[in-house]
Amino acid sequence: MRIVIALGGNALLKRGQPLTAANQLDTLRGAARALAALVAAGHQLILTHGNGPQVGLLALQSAAGPAESALPLDVLDAESEGWIGFAIERELRNALPVGTEVATLLTQIVVARDDPAFAAPAKPIGPMLDEAAARLIAATHHWSIAPDGEGWRRVVASPRPQAIVEIGPIQRLIEAGVIVICAGGGGIPVAAGVDGRMDGVEAVIDKDAASALLAQQVAADLFVMLTDVSGVYLDYGTEHARLIGRADPDALRRHGEAFKAGSMGPKVAAAVSFVAATGRPAAIGALADLSRVIDGDAGTRIISDSGTIGFRTA
Repeated sequence: MRIVIALGGNALLKRGQPLTAANQLDTLRGAARALAALVAAGHQLILTHGNGPQVGLLALQSAAGPAESALPLDVLDAESEGWIGFAIERELRNALPVGTEVATLLTQIVVARDDPAFAAPAKPIGPMLDEAAARLIAATHHWSIAPDGEGWRRVVASPRPQAIVEIGPIQRLIEAGVIVICAGGGGIPVAAGVDGRMDGVEAVIDKDAASALLAQQVAADLFVMLTDVSGVYLDYGTEHARLIGRADPDALRRHGEAFKAGSMGPKVAAAVSFVAATGRPAAIGALADLSRVIDGDAGTRIISDSGTIGFRTA
């Protein structure tokens, strides 16, 4: 089965861990072993990953130097895609039989310059800060900030992905049997100028939205988004929380307000877009349950059956 798997931030960093290289690489080794088991079972994998904490940290590091040497977000997107892709590829190669082909491809993704997201930055990136520190950094660098969970983070524009520039090479690598790591961090946002030239854009594309577009274009049999919770819940965080086992796009749309914009909302939207466009299933679940999520025995399965919604019991 051809599967596009979007690795959430927990594939690199467990919730609450300090954002260190050692922590990220240690966590990634476990993810690589789980992915290698899928390859051994005969599945064809195309992998994507997030970059929110990492690209935000790179931005802080870049801004700490002379103003004229600070790098724009599109360049930092490329930097984070390169190092995270390298780390995933290295650990995956170490977990797979010698000779298994794995390739990481820097990926540019086209966005519209007039996307409304540029007027309303909302995607959190970087480390969690207390309010005082966040406000100081925002004032110093003219950044937007917003509360996120128990702290504050920088927020940036997250425009809708429209096209994948490198889709041709990606498809040829897949057809050649290569495990491809691409569209990392949602890809590098680019847009056409008045002269038709493609230029980088200061933004961070949502990884799940970009992965859904990729899954459509490579004709994936299954699109999987991995996170650090068991799946999609109704009434999450309350005593009435219910884990959705199966649902169709219409059922999820009816409950759209139940899914937070900064957490599960983008994953639900990405799953709905893939299933509605292709008729093929998507799944959302925990990295720790990966094989069972693939088999449909854990997580939330989004399917095209009209009017379907069901819940898992403990």
